[in-house]
Formats: sequence, C-alpha cells, structure tokens
Amino acid sequence: MVMAKLKHLPQRTCIACRTVKNKRDLIRIVRTPDQVVIVDPTGKANGRGVYLCTEAECLEKGLRKGRLAQALKVTLSDETVAQLFNSVQNELSKT
Repeated sequence: MVMAKLKHLPQRTCIACRTVKNKRDLIRIVRTPDQVVIVDPTGKANGRGVYLCTEAECLEKGLRKGRLAQALKVTLSDETVAQLFNSVQNELSKT
C-alpha cells in the first residue's frame, strides 16, 4: 500500500502576533532594493519581506506600533504607514 505524499506548504510567522501560519494565509510586505515599502500580493517581489495576519489587531500592531519598520530595518513616515494600511485593506477587500 503506497501512501500519497502531502504537498509541502510553506510556513511563515506574523510579525505582530508571532503565530506561524501558511504563507498564503498572510499578507506580505516588502522593502524593495530601492528602499520603497510595498504590499506584495504575489508573494514574489524582490526585497526583504515580512508577513502579517489578516486580523485587524495584527494589522494595527504591525503597522502602527513600529514592528513593521523594525522588521524591515527602515524608518517609516506616518504617511507611508497610512498608505500601507490602505493598500492592505484594499488587498483584503479583493479576497
């Protein structure tokens, strides 16, 4: 009897709540080589990436409490954080 091998699902950790989840269940935010911080819906953008849960509490903690800036090793202005928050909300509304 041959058992079918389960496909490997990549796991990532949310920077806000430190919960390990499937990569596809998280939102990826990337600092590109040009030092621009963007939301990466494809999960394939070049640069340093971090992951956040889709829960409002994690988004608030990750974006507004400075954990994102710390994880990406960059300084973020309030305007950039607001733009990222809006971008994340737009991505969540698409799903």
